[in-house]
Amino acid sequence: MPGGSYSLVDEPWIPVRWRSDAQEGTGEDLPPRVGLRDALLRAESIAGLAIADPPAHTALLRILYALTARVTKLDEAGPGGWTDRRLDVLVEGRLPVRGVEEYFGRYRDRFFAYDSVGGRPWMQDARLAEQCDPDNTAGVNKLVVTRPAGNNHAWFRHGSDVAPDLPTVSEAVLNLLVWHYFGPSGRCSAREVNGVKSASATAGPLRTALSYHPEGESLFETLLAGLVPPPHTVRRADDQCPWEWDELPDPDRAPKAPVGPCARLTACSQHALLLVPEGDGQLVRDAYITWAYRTGRIPRDDDFLIWQISQQGNRYPRPADAQRGLWRDLDALLLLKPSGTTQPERPKVFHSAHEVSDRLRVRALGFDQEGQAKDTQFVDASTPTVFDVVEEQAPQAAPAAGRLRHLGELFGWRLERAVKRAWAAYVTDAKAKPDTWVAEAAARYWPRAEREFWLRFCDLDRTNALPNGGLDPAEARKAFLRLAEEAYEAVTATVTRTQRGAKAVFEARIELYGGDRKKK
Repeated sequence: MPGGSYSLVDEPWIPVRWRSDAQEGTGEDLPPRVGLRDALLRAESIAGLAIADPPAHTALLRILYALTARVTKLDEAGPGGWTDRRLDVLVEGRLPVRGVEEYFGRYRDRFFAYDSVGGRPWMQDARLAEQCDPDNTAGVNKLVVTRPAGNNHAWFRHGSDVAPDLPTVSEAVLNLLVWHYFGPSGRCSAREVNGVKSASATAGPLRTALSYHPEGESLFETLLAGLVPPPHTVRRADDQCPWEWDELPDPDRAPKAPVGPCARLTACSQHALLLVPEGDGQLVRDAYITWAYRTGRIPRDDDFLIWQISQQGNRYPRPADAQRGLWRDLDALLLLKPSGTTQPERPKVFHSAHEVSDRLRVRALGFDQEGQAKDTQFVDASTPTVFDVVEEQAPQAAPAAGRLRHLGELFGWRLERAVKRAWAAYVTDAKAKPDTWVAEAAARYWPRAEREFWLRFCDLDRTNALPNGGLDPAEARKAFLRLAEEAYEAVTATVTRTQRGAKAVFEARIELYGGDRKKK
């Protein structure tokens, strides 16, 4: 392997979008990609990351949060007030140049994409070259999550494991991060440690979950808003990122629980990977992918997830659902104690992000998938400006947003019950399922309900002068009911030409209004 041939600090591998005013007065063409140093030093000129795959986007954001905390010294609670120190950085308008240069100067040799056996390639384990079978590697098609590998179906593109298209370092490293955060549980490549060979991995820390990120007008604002005040007991010498470890962990021992935010952001992977370069290292020829720890599991915790309680009393993150609109989670992001039987817990980052700006948006990034191998769809959604309606800022408008969300969901659920009841009364086959009607009703209702929600949300009073944020619950209720009625009529129209169908549709319609009243 060519040692140190591709520096992730200096080489351009991170796709970015520049702010419209970034090029004014410079006279230079702005690069479509930057390295880690420029991502931090020019963060105020970058609008955001331009990463196409949401799981890679949210993974890299966590890396950048940790680096931002390090270079600003916001990785510890003191000295002084943490909030005031973050505001001082915000007033400066950029991340500290000296802090960036000192940090990458200290850990420069830990940020290379490749390194020889015994070296420390970034976010990799060079020991895999000796502990895994070189004739039975995972391959680059397995590494790149959007490619078919083995006997799997081709969805995004066709490919061959015999002669695969070799990914660039940028594509390979971004997918390496996806594996660290979203890697599946179950069988993987065999790894032999201390004479014992095994091939079973634990799921990654963000597997199935949906992350919610505060998003500003620039990457600079986004990174500062994404920092969470660390506990006063945290010390940076103990709260380490993987590239800061003096030695790689013993895979035969259970992993250590992270003690602070930087470790939680970067050091919770259950997978070990190693990239194999092609030629001069501009392309990746092969990859090892296997387990990181033979026993134990790193406690699952994250400051960017909505945590909720199952019926069995277990705490778990709200899963990514490609069919669920982001607006349906909004009250769980804005309210200190949102309602619901699952007792949703607002992401910890949302408790302090509004201190950076009340013009922040929310970016939801995740992967609709199962705990093991099945991946369904990426999830990427954004809101308009919402942080001026967090409960700390707008105690009248925030609960109104929750009420608005509740009304939108209420009539969506009632619509589903209505079409199911109409179908059951119309068909004679008890085994026939109403899936087609349910899917069509959802497709007609939910997009229009989302538009209705945002129209009324944007009209909420942010000044706390009007009770209930100026929301008229009766009018909002009528609006969502009307959308449900229109969807119901469109879905059931084809069967109302028969007497049985008309009767079934008429009787089931009452579900839109709350169903049959129970007799006392």
